[in-house]
Amino acid sequence: FFSRAPPLRSAPKVAATIPRIATPLLLTLVLAALKNSASHSSLTSLRSLDPPTTRLQHNLRLSTLRGGSGAQKMAGNGVLYLIGLGLGDEKDITVRGLEAIRRCKAVYLEAYTSILGVEKDKLEEYYGCPVTLMDREAVEQECDAMLEMSKTDEVAFLVVGDVYGATTHTDMAVRAKNMGVTVKVIHNASIMNACAACGLQLYNFGQTVSICFFTDNWRPYSFVDKLVFNMRNNLHTLCLVDIKVKEQSEENMARGRRWSR
Repeated sequence: FFSRAPPLRSAPKVAATIPRIATPLLLTLVLAALKNSASHSSLTSLRSLDPPTTRLQHNLRLSTLRGGSGAQKMAGNGVLYLIGLGLGDEKDITVRGLEAIRRCKAVYLEAYTSILGVEKDKLEEYYGCPVTLMDREAVEQECDAMLEMSKTDEVAFLVVGDVYGATTHTDMAVRAKNMGVTVKVIHNASIMNACAACGLQLYNFGQTVSICFFTDNWRPYSFVDKLVFNMRNNLHTLCLVDIKVKEQSEENMARGRRWSR
């Protein structure tokens, strides 16, 4: 952010002083520039002596979650597409996303962080290919088969809204990259920006909160602290309400069992 600087109080004095200090200041700036240039040249020479493996590791660290390159493509010609579907129906997908889906050998739909407004059959009819639903258990514990397939084939993982609206999908992208899989992300609209349709400015929103699905024995109120914080700072609050999907019951969690059907 930039703010307008206040006007100078004594402009004539400042203007009169500039010629006196211009020469020493210019000399100081030139010497500093030469010193920095010499240091940069030395650093460049030292970097050129680094072993190739070190430079490769450095480049891999700089890789973002947008798509793989370099050593990741050595694993094969496969690609894992993380594709956002938007917030409405089957036609909210982007043209780029639809083209990627129609090239893929397998298409999976994550169906627990959010719910699309149409049934899976509508998606399959519009996309022209079968779509496999993945619940929380499948995404978090049984996605290895999908990642293995994406090493050699093009695979699509569909997410309602935008891809990185949930940390689970970020974790999947990181896991895929660690396995040498090329990851390509195709974004779409999300509730994080579509909430401006209510007429409130996005710049005036504070922290987003999640309100969990209450049960008889579990009613967390930790989100109230953020609500109060936003209210005290005159900020709006976007509340994400949990949905009821297949989850691990408290009894099974205590006994170490898997998700209940």
